[in-house]
Amino acid sequence: MTFRNHVKALIRRKRLKSSDSEDTNLHRCLSTLDLTALGIGSTLGLGIYVLAGQVASTKAGPSVTLSFFVAALASVFSGLCYAEFGARVPKAGSAYVYSYVTVGELMAFTIGWNLILEYVIGTASVARGYSGYIDSITKNYTIQRGLREVLPINLTGISKYPDFLALGITLLLTIMLVVGVKESSQFNNIFTGLNLLIVFYAVITGSFKANIHNWQLSKSEIPQNTENRNYGNGGYFPYGFSGMMQGAATCFYGFVGFDVIATTGEEVKNPQKAIPLSIITSLTVTFLAYFSVSAVETLIWPYWDQNQTAPLPYVFQMLGWPVAKWIISVGALAGLSTSLLGAMFPLPRVLYAMASDGLIFRQLANIHQHFKTPVLGTVISGVFAGMMAMMFDVNELADMMSIGTLLAYSLVAVSVLLLRYKEQVDTIQLRSAAKSLVEDVDLLHESSQPESSIDPIFKRNPVHSKDSETSLSVSNSMLLSAEHFTFQQMIHQLFNLNKLRAPTQLSSKLSTYLVAGLVILVLVFHAFLVGFENRLSSPESQNIIPFLVPVSAVAILLFTLLVALWLQPSENSHLSFKVPFVPFIPFLSIFVNLYLMMKLSSTTWIRFGVWMVVGFAIYFGYGIRQSSESLQLESFPVIDGNKDDGNDKKWTNDEETPLVK
Repeated sequence: MTFRNHVKALIRRKRLKSSDSEDTNLHRCLSTLDLTALGIGSTLGLGIYVLAGQVASTKAGPSVTLSFFVAALASVFSGLCYAEFGARVPKAGSAYVYSYVTVGELMAFTIGWNLILEYVIGTASVARGYSGYIDSITKNYTIQRGLREVLPINLTGISKYPDFLALGITLLLTIMLVVGVKESSQFNNIFTGLNLLIVFYAVITGSFKANIHNWQLSKSEIPQNTENRNYGNGGYFPYGFSGMMQGAATCFYGFVGFDVIATTGEEVKNPQKAIPLSIITSLTVTFLAYFSVSAVETLIWPYWDQNQTAPLPYVFQMLGWPVAKWIISVGALAGLSTSLLGAMFPLPRVLYAMASDGLIFRQLANIHQHFKTPVLGTVISGVFAGMMAMMFDVNELADMMSIGTLLAYSLVAVSVLLLRYKEQVDTIQLRSAAKSLVEDVDLLHESSQPESSIDPIFKRNPVHSKDSETSLSVSNSMLLSAEHFTFQQMIHQLFNLNKLRAPTQLSSKLSTYLVAGLVILVLVFHAFLVGFENRLSSPESQNIIPFLVPVSAVAILLFTLLVALWLQPSENSHLSFKVPFVPFIPFLSIFVNLYLMMKLSSTTWIRFGVWMVVGFAIYFGYGIRQSSESLQLESFPVIDGNKDDGNDKKWTNDEETPLVK
């Protein structure tokens, strides 16, 4: 395979059968309330019962409440982008499927590989939290203490003891998935309701013991820092603004799961209204739960003493309320049960989709004749998740999951921008007209045909400007793709001086460059911001001025490119849902997500780097050649617009064709 073919392979799209674009066979029965309950059940879990206390103790202090707010904001932006991404493909599925059909193979593999990380780490982290809560029911954490004494681990970056209970829980769930046990919606609704009742109980009972002084602790009231532990400086921001944002990067884990709402587009009665409203409502309810519990938790007990396996029942135990501890512990197990099921159930589906497409080893897609499930892929992923649960703490697992999910959601936002400003060509409807389209355009340009004789494909997607002749000339050159654009044309299009209202080849190419430039500049901006945060908070002007000059320059460039992208013509196809205020909301999603990624630890980045290196080694060593699109490329019919021998291949409804929405 030549270098040019390699490049083409990276952007080739998955071909769907034309029958896939027909109306769905699924029953549209889900209401906004159903979707909202589904979203709450998928997100509300480990964040309340474990992360709130651990993030407060080690990263943010009482400002963990603001950490959850920033994480919720990032999730809302990502959720809106995800909803449009799903609406562009008229089939249910994950972001992997959407990106493969609409953007290209490399983008799809990157998103899919990160989704695997999300689901594996999600399963491991919930299993670890589940184990901790079971142990909290015993007296003085018997299991944890016993394993620390018998099998201590004194290595940096991993757990202090192997959690065999978490491993056993994960393997038990893997067996359930292999057998083919399905999650019941009634089971989900009951346990979600119980979960919310436990949250209300903890907030109401804890508020009676709230003490605002715990948000105003002085340096003398907290333990002195040690080599292995930093207790902060007291107050509401004991670890500073940087600590609060670092906590937000970890707290983002608590909102992962809302994307399940966007995958139900075929089963919703009114998706244009229900999907965005359900995403925002479920994220709002989840945020209020996280905010309330973290506020009460840090108000009733000092933040520095909450670095526990089960922080929420621990603080009630320290208050002398053992009954509350038991109620919360048992209720937490119910809430974590739905989270555990929701975390691992999508994993075999993504593995099966990627393996079926040939991007990862096809053996992972083999279906067992009796169980009708991908046994090998499920078992391998389950064992891997179990080993992660056994060897890593919840905090470390949450960071690893956050970085993969933040990258996946950032790529979804980038994809939305690329597709909004992409020149639209409906290749399914161009079958019979493709050979005569160029001739019709030329004839239209040279003669004065009545409008009724214009090819309907060309009429539906014209390029408008104030001057119709200029518009026609531009359209002709774009369709023929035979003109190399001059610098003057690029500058004119940069600010859309021709007032185009539909994307052209030039505007599409320029928009791609603008999106790439925005992403690069955002990374540069965050590198300055994260690297010089200490100087930014310093009152000494000499420390601030050298920082403000490059940051201001990058900010001006960011604003200029964003305005230029806003001025470009965007597609106007009808979708069940479209993100409002494009390109600003997708840009904000990218901006916040990348910043939160920058706030994660270097150890997390190293682990993530290893994961991506392994993934790209599999793709470039196996997937790029074994991809179904690569193997089927020779059988894909080629339309020759310059030849008409009367024996042209006829397109049928059963042939595979590119689908671009």
